[in-house]
Order: sequence, then structure tokens, then C-alpha cells
Amino acid sequence: MSSSQSPFADIAGTDFIKGHGTQNDFVLLADDDSSLEMHPETIALLADRRSGLGSDGVIRIVRSASSGIPGALEQAEAGAEWFMDYYNHDGSLSEMCGNGVRVFAHVLVTTGRVPADAREILVGTRDGIKTVRTVLNPALGKQTGDETAAAAGPRLPGSASDAWYMIDMGEWSLDDSDHVLVTTSGIEVPRPGMRVETGNPHTVVALAELAELDSAELRDAPILDPVPSQGSNVEYIVMEPARSDVAGGEGALRMRVFERGVGETRSCGTGACAAAIAAHHWAGPASPLQWRVDVPGGQLRIGITVNEDGTRGNVTLSGPAVLVASGTIS
Repeated sequence: MSSSQSPFADIAGTDFIKGHGTQNDFVLLADDDSSLEMHPETIALLADRRSGLGSDGVIRIVRSASSGIPGALEQAEAGAEWFMDYYNHDGSLSEMCGNGVRVFAHVLVTTGRVPADAREILVGTRDGIKTVRTVLNPALGKQTGDETAAAAGPRLPGSASDAWYMIDMGEWSLDDSDHVLVTTSGIEVPRPGMRVETGNPHTVVALAELAELDSAELRDAPILDPVPSQGSNVEYIVMEPARSDVAGGEGALRMRVFERGVGETRSCGTGACAAAIAAHHWAGPASPLQWRVDVPGGQLRIGITVNEDGTRGNVTLSGPAVLVASGTIS
């Protein structure tokens, strides 16, 4: 690129949509037939909140079959026509983003890329196919946690906050013998963390009270010892009293997160899953399998299944998707 060219010359003329899931925000670029070259420098400039459109991440909307991404063709053959090509704020690749999948699915529905009456949406990702269904916004009625609300297929939302989606996030795993120590600015002493895999690597740190959660200074990256080979998101959580008005009980926690390649964000979907999994593990096998996770950007619902030894299972993530702007890169 010459010095006289726009920093966005590589993607000029590309249509975009900006949206967020619990204020974890994304710029989505329309590249249905894979004509764009995604350069990390361009992505980082686009995501910059002063020199670009501003976002926690950038998502390329591309057909799986034409994307050229390893494994995507097989996902297309399995029914995932569309692939979520996801990049962090700094331009680096990421395996998955739960909030991003919801926004991606909402864009597919609202732009007509998938039928509005589809009962489920299969989304290709670097962490495999994710199945997305619409569910009831808990603010509009009782959250069922099952597929009853999805049986009739997606409904057109009455307002932006009505569009709630549930994602089958697939398998999770943890190793409670894999010890890590987390040093965080604003927290006096290093704290032990638990590593949890939910498509992305996470390290969950339990804190004693909300004042401690508020005191964490997440402008600086936490220091992990030992350092994970692929890096790690770090979630800080405080567990709250369980709710008794949900069948089987519902756990509740508050969370802040530092995302690798981004910094502190208002929400993290895979991180909320990891936080709920760690909280359930620490609370014991009799603790709830449904969790409400309050993040600075809103509220998420997590559903967990656990195998006999408590180290693996499946997890679902439910939350809102909101679209706020659209246009064309000049």
C-alpha cells in the first residue's frame, strides 16, 4: 500500500454492519464469495475506536465452501453454508466468539442470507459448527432453558433487545490439576486460576467480593504463571446466592474479563461459559447446571451438562444480539 492510499483501500467498497452482544461489539464485513484479503493491519485499523469504526472484533461473512479456510469445506458439506471468519481487535485470529456467533446469526436472518423461519442456523467456525436457535428474552417472560421457544423457528423481534439466540457451544473441558497463578493490577496478591477450554482458552479466577472485582485494573494484561502457549482470556468472577424460582435452581455470578488480543471487554460469551463451568466445579456436583452471568454489558444465560468425572461436558450460551449501524467502507 502506498502512502497516498487510504488505510482501508484493501476493503474499500465493502458493505458492513455493526452490532453487539451484551456490548461486546463487532464490525461484520460482507464477503459472501470470498473476494477480500484480510490483512491484520487493516483489521486492527478498522477496529480502532479512534481511527476506524471501532469494535472488539471484526467478522467476515463468507460462504464456507468458498472461504478457503481449513475445515470450512467439510462444514459446508455438513450444512453450515456460512462461516464466521473472526478476528480480534488487534487483527489476530481467534477460534471462537460466542457473542459474535449470536450477532452473526442475527445478521444472516435480517439480511435474508438464511430464511426467517429457519428452525436452526448452522454457523461454521474455527471451533467447528455451532447450532444457533432463537429463544425467549427473559425480560419478556420465563426463560425455559430448553428448545420449546425455538420449536416454531426464529421470530422477528419487536425491538432490538428482543432478539435472543441460544448457541450450542459444543464440548468443554477442564483440568483442575493444571495449576496457574494470576497476578492482576489492583488485586493485592496473585490468585489461583482454573483453565477451562470452551473453544477458546480461558483462565477463571474466583474473588471473594464485589469490591475486589471492582478493584481489578484490567487496562494492563494479567500475568499468568506458567504462561499458556496460545495465550488465555482471563475471567474474574464473584458467585452470588442461587435462585430458587428456576426449575432445578439457577446459579448466579458477576464477571469481568480480559480478552487476549483485545483487552477488557464488556462481555465475552465463551468466557461466560468458562466462568459458569468453573463456578459449578468449585461449588460441587449438586450445584446448579443453569447459570445467570452478569457482565458489564448485560446478562447471559449458560446451560451445562457434565460427565461422570466432572471434567468434560457440553455447554449452551443464550443472550441478545443487537444491530446498530450499516454502511459501506469508503
